[in-house]
Amino acid sequence: MAKQRVLSGVQPTGNLHLGNYLGAIRNWVEGQSEYDNFFCVVDLHAITVPHDPATLAEDTYKIAALYLACGIDLNYSSIFIQSHLPAHSELTWLLNCITPLNWLQDMIQFKEKAVKQGENVNTGLLDYPVLMAADILLYQADKVPVGEDQKQHLELTRDIAARFNHLFGNDKKVLKLPDPLIRAEGARVMSLTDGTKKMSKSDPSELSRINLLDSPDEIQKKIKRCKTDAVRGLSFDDSERPESRNLLTLYMLLSGKTKEEVTAECADMGWGQFKPLLTETTINALKPIQDKYYAVMNELGYLESVLREGKEKAGAIANQTLAEVKAAMGYSQPV
Repeated sequence: MAKQRVLSGVQPTGNLHLGNYLGAIRNWVEGQSEYDNFFCVVDLHAITVPHDPATLAEDTYKIAALYLACGIDLNYSSIFIQSHLPAHSELTWLLNCITPLNWLQDMIQFKEKAVKQGENVNTGLLDYPVLMAADILLYQADKVPVGEDQKQHLELTRDIAARFNHLFGNDKKVLKLPDPLIRAEGARVMSLTDGTKKMSKSDPSELSRINLLDSPDEIQKKIKRCKTDAVRGLSFDDSERPESRNLLTLYMLLSGKTKEEVTAECADMGWGQFKPLLTETTINALKPIQDKYYAVMNELGYLESVLREGKEKAGAIANQTLAEVKAAMGYSQPV
């Protein structure tokens, strides 16, 4: 029986951080042998906010290299760059024309980001959930690894696919409705400066996150200065201590220990004892990733061959889906 297909991607905006790795990429790696995987660098999504044209291409390649460094195995997975396949943009336009405007205006992330951007909010910010839907639906994905904050967008993807099938399917499911693939532990890694907020590349403070390529000195500095409380003894389950829960979760995930093991080990610790432990564990966990990343970036010919092969495999599926969508909508065939 054919494996189910998984599709996911990360934006090339800034460096990947522990939230990206523990909440997404590590999960891809651990489950990749079970699925037929397509992982893209979603550079079209990156321009929904102001970006630097001078670094976009370089950042895109960095993310692809980090995919490999984190353990994406080409025996099970294909890596490609979103903008290298025009089918993503074309399907977005076709889906735009069947997606009610109020569906997009109801997206929680749009509401939050629109408040920050004020009068400068752009159409892409409103519309990027349709692009995300196109990304997923092009590959007829069975599963999409998502964090809790992306579940609403996947529900929108399912709604758009169902609406398309209803309007144009003629009793045939042209587009497959994908299901979320969510891991309970580590699905939402929080900021080092505020345990109630998600770790994010958009946070203006570098101290809020540990990037995968941070040096040991940078990691030590960030953990030493991260927000804690005055209570001795560390606990996962005290709702009044979000930083304790977050830092223990990081330690658990990076050390490979169970929650029960971490609870027993850290129950009587003070922060002065725990922070060096977390620092050492983080440095040791990230070193193999960093070593592999720099090896890949020093062999750009290899990275380009990976992206070229990924584009060919992804393009074969994406272009077939696009052709079926256009046929269902009544478009003429190219002459």
